[in-house]
Amino acid sequence: MNIRFLLLIATFAVIPTCVMAEGCDVQTQSSSASVPAVETHSCYEYEGMPVSSIDWSCSNESKDMLNSKKTKVDHCADHYQATCIATITQESLANPHSTSKDKNAKALNIPDNAQVTTYYYDVDHLAQARIDCENGGGQWKAK
Repeated sequence: MNIRFLLLIATFAVIPTCVMAEGCDVQTQSSSASVPAVETHSCYEYEGMPVSSIDWSCSNESKDMLNSKKTKVDHCADHYQATCIATITQESLANPHSTSKDKNAKALNIPDNAQVTTYYYDVDHLAQARIDCENGGGQWKAK
């Protein structure tokens, strides 16, 4: 009886550390007309990662000529135009567009089944978003 109780406690202790998915909704605007944004609204989710893994990449830091407003969400919305599914790397924890071309790559502290799925909603250059996805080792799928 004591062993069953300990297993039950251990199970509930592990469950909160893993989550099916967490998302980050991203709205992007260019600071300059000469630097167009490929996507203006997207959302990405981490799957198979510990809770709060997305927190750092979902901070509101702007990069150079693109201003992004990021909001953490439970799940990305269903009204997307296309998706890109890729293997999470240590670098992609900071930059969701950086993924692994090597599907068998094993990074430290990243679960084997961890993926990042990017959902594209408002995309000015859908063809370029597809090229970026596939060149980064991702699988592109139009809705």
